[in-house]
Amino acid sequence: MDFQLSDDQRALRSGMRDLLGAVFDRERLRAAVERGGGVDRALWRELGAAGFFALRLPEEAGGVGLGLPEAVLLFEEAGRALLPGPLVATHLAAGVVKGAAEGAAVVTAADGELPVAYLAEADAVLVGAEVLTGGTDAVPVAGGVLSGRALEVFTAGARPVRSMDPLTPLHRVAGRAAVTETIGAYSGALCREGALLTAAEQLGSAERTTEMAVQHAGAREQFGSLIGSFQAVKHLCADMLARTEPARSAVYAAALTADPVEIAAAKLLADEAAVRNARDCLQIHGGMGFTWEADVHLHLKRAWLRAARWLTAAEAEEILAADLGPVRPLHGTSAASGRRPDEAGGGG
Repeated sequence: MDFQLSDDQRALRSGMRDLLGAVFDRERLRAAVERGGGVDRALWRELGAAGFFALRLPEEAGGVGLGLPEAVLLFEEAGRALLPGPLVATHLAAGVVKGAAEGAAVVTAADGELPVAYLAEADAVLVGAEVLTGGTDAVPVAGGVLSGRALEVFTAGARPVRSMDPLTPLHRVAGRAAVTETIGAYSGALCREGALLTAAEQLGSAERTTEMAVQHAGAREQFGSLIGSFQAVKHLCADMLARTEPARSAVYAAALTADPVEIAAAKLLADEAAVRNARDCLQIHGGMGFTWEADVHLHLKRAWLRAARWLTAAEAEEILAADLGPVRPLHGTSAASGRRPDEAGGGG
């Protein structure tokens, strides 16, 4: 089986990179940071017109008719560009929430007890198939989507909380506007696909911070030499690449199989690559990497937020451990020492 990207897939990825370079360049990124994040409705509609949200809808339903592997490529590019907004939730809601596929509606997701991102601007919220409780104001959640009256009840007790990412406003929902006991808020295919698309964003960020580190190391001079000539910097850059490429293989493979265990592995590797690469990139940039004018810290903060969404490291590790099955001691050996019982001493 050939796992290389097809010509059409490469063209799709290149086209999305070109589009984001035109509609969300660094100038617009910094403008979004200055205004405190939020969703740019005009940009959202442009993404909808380009088929970003309707990519996996059948053509007869107004979609593009492609699959999860192609969606992963688009979300990888979104991660590279630090594109803000509830991209994953709106993509998953295409065909379910009116206007989501076209970019006319903004859909976010409630993830357990975590603060909800972009709640103030959302037209709908994805939740588990639970009941919104509030004394006598219990509101049924139809199809796992909050909108209209149910959304009003949900947001009534919401309060803004400080977000580490200036591009991702957060609200905490408490009191009567809380969703009753849920397990991760999502289940089945919705959770798996959300985790995989988030992993793709993390992969794009990991790739971009690797490029930023290499570019800076090839331009910055210290003691009369490029810092990229120093062995310690070379090792950091090599480690970044060594984290990115296995994560890429895991994400692409999981997109083909849609296997829950492979998706868990992909999310785990992509989260680690995004967070650790951003930290190493910041270290290579030195003092200027900590400044507000640099973009490195934005990748790190977004990577931290994504790592806590859809599927955490602890949850992914539990899935992988469960897939291993029960651990049995090797036949005829001491589990503690690895030696045969008669070699381990005692008991004649």
